[in-house]
Amino acid sequence: MVGTLSLVHATSTLDRPPAPSEISPRSWRKAFKDIRDALGQRQLWAHLGWQDIKQRYRRSVIGPLWITISMAVTVTALGLLYSQLFGQPLAEHLPYLAVGFIVWGFIGNCVNDGSEVFISNEGLIKQLPAPVSIHVLRLLWRQVLFFAHNLVVYFVLLFVFPHPLSWTVLLAIPAFALIAVNGAWVILVVGTISTRFRDIPPVTQSIVQLMFFMTPIVWNYDQFKSNPNPAIAERAKLAEINPFMHFLEIIRQPMLGSPIAWHHWLVCGAITVVGWALALIVLRNYRARVSYWV
Repeated sequence: MVGTLSLVHATSTLDRPPAPSEISPRSWRKAFKDIRDALGQRQLWAHLGWQDIKQRYRRSVIGPLWITISMAVTVTALGLLYSQLFGQPLAEHLPYLAVGFIVWGFIGNCVNDGSEVFISNEGLIKQLPAPVSIHVLRLLWRQVLFFAHNLVVYFVLLFVFPHPLSWTVLLAIPAFALIAVNGAWVILVVGTISTRFRDIPPVTQSIVQLMFFMTPIVWNYDQFKSNPNPAIAERAKLAEINPFMHFLEIIRQPMLGSPIAWHHWLVCGAITVVGWALALIVLRNYRARVSYWV
């Protein structure tokens, strides 16, 4: 009799649909739901991101304006130096350097801060039942606010050293949106790996510092590519291997009124597709483990 009841119970268990709690944590549905729920809680991550900036400059007289001032001082000092070293007019090199620094600040901070996005939010992750993507959007929003503050330097330089701009300047808007979308998957992937392996954050910081010198920020790629020495011009083309260069150029070219090289957009588009495919795999497989790793 007991065996019959056990058999009936087992059969009924197999026939009924699985409960939501019984679905494997490695679920594509849960991965997309995590992103969808995080986007829906816009007020939460937007408020947290703004509070991060306010907390950083708490009790400061001018507050977040220090972001703009520090960027202006750095760009001016390096612009005066490198314009003389490379023999370029200050009116051309200073805006070029400024846009490069502003965009690189966003990209570099997404990678560096992204490596600790979950580690630094250990308390919230353990106490607040929220999607993992909340912390990614919080960090991304904070970097967008930093970018907006630094953008003031660009407009000041545009007033001091006027550049002929055309309708292509509007391409800077989708270009920055594309950079931000890539910043999100970078934060998610690097943050998840760094949470599991705590030796990764120092490695990412070293890589970002190295890539800063290998990316045309303080030096002009077009100047080296058009060098009369064919050996130098040929080696300059190796910069195309650097993916950071393509993201930098899709926004710097329209902001400076330079001709648009569309192959940069194609490379960035391909990186976006591949990067988000990797991010979704990471989110599907390891989303549920983040709270245990922190």
